[in-house]
Formats: sequence, structure tokens, C-alpha cells
Amino acid sequence: MGQSPETSHRRRKKGQPLEDASLRDLALSYAGRYATTAAKLKHYLQRKLRERGWAGDDEPQVDAIVSRFVELGYIDDAQFAEVRTRDLLRRGYGARRVAQALHHAGVDSEELDLTPPSEAEGRQAALAFARRRRIGPFGAERPDDRTREKQLAALVRAGHDFAAARALVDAASEDEAEEWASNADD
Repeated sequence: MGQSPETSHRRRKKGQPLEDASLRDLALSYAGRYATTAAKLKHYLQRKLRERGWAGDDEPQVDAIVSRFVELGYIDDAQFAEVRTRDLLRRGYGARRVAQALHHAGVDSEELDLTPPSEAEGRQAALAFARRRRIGPFGAERPDDRTREKQLAALVRAGHDFAAARALVDAASEDEAEEWASNADD
């Protein structure tokens, strides 16, 4: 009937234990392949050490490798935060969702002195989200009460404040929604 546990799941080969050179090679490969932060690189290297083990006599120098990559400019948390913020705003996510994504990536926004998105950027992001999800005036028909509540919840989950969500969902037309988005106080 079924296969034995030994043959039912594919066994992953465990690689050789890591050494200084192989740990640096892994870090370089990861930083070259992905836009990353210092915290994400450190987490990746620690995971690889847990998976494969350490062959060296002394402790692995994970922090030194990460610091060296930052010093060389291979990793730039400020640039990562700027690009990630622009990307999320363009996709229609609000300031709260942007802050969560940066926190999850290990970016310390207070240390880097990052400015949150302006009100105008937030309104344009909310408008883009409403268009993409066919919320409010962008839908085929006026939403009933239950659908309206779901649309409000979707906008709030996307990181927009409740006032912005209500303004978009209750807009009578696409023109009114676009006017709301362009009348930000900045």
C-alpha cells in the first residue's frame, strides 16, 4: 500500500560542514542574488550553520562577515528600505504595511532616520489599491453593506488608515476618488 518512511520522502543531502571560506562564499552568493539587509544576511548565515554545522576550531565570524559586506557596500539597508518602500507604495500598500515589511526585513527605521510616506503618497497608494481590487467606485456596481465592510477591511489590512478607506469606499465616482487622492495636505 504505502511506502516506507525511508522511501516516501525525499531525503535532502546534508552538505559538508562550513568553514570560513565557504561561509563567506555563501554570504557573497546570497548578497549577489537577492536584495537584502544586514539582518536578513545574518539570519541566512545562521540558518546555514544550523543546517550544515561548523568545521572550524573557533566560533564562526558571522557578524564580521556581515559588517564587512556592509562596509564594502554589498548591503545597504537604507537603499533597501527606499526601494522596498517605493515598491510597496506603487503596489497600493499604506504606510503601516510598509513599516511592517521594513521591520520584518530587519531595517531599523529610527536608526536610519527614514521618513514615512507623505500623505499624498499614501493617498495615491490607496487609490492604486482600490483600482486594482475594484473597491468603491472602481467596482462594477455600488457595494451593499456587507461588501462595503469587506472593502473597508481590505484597505485597512493593506496599511491604510480608516479615514482613507472610508473616503475611497464611499466615493460616488472615480473622479471623486481621484480628486480626494490629489487633494492631500503636504
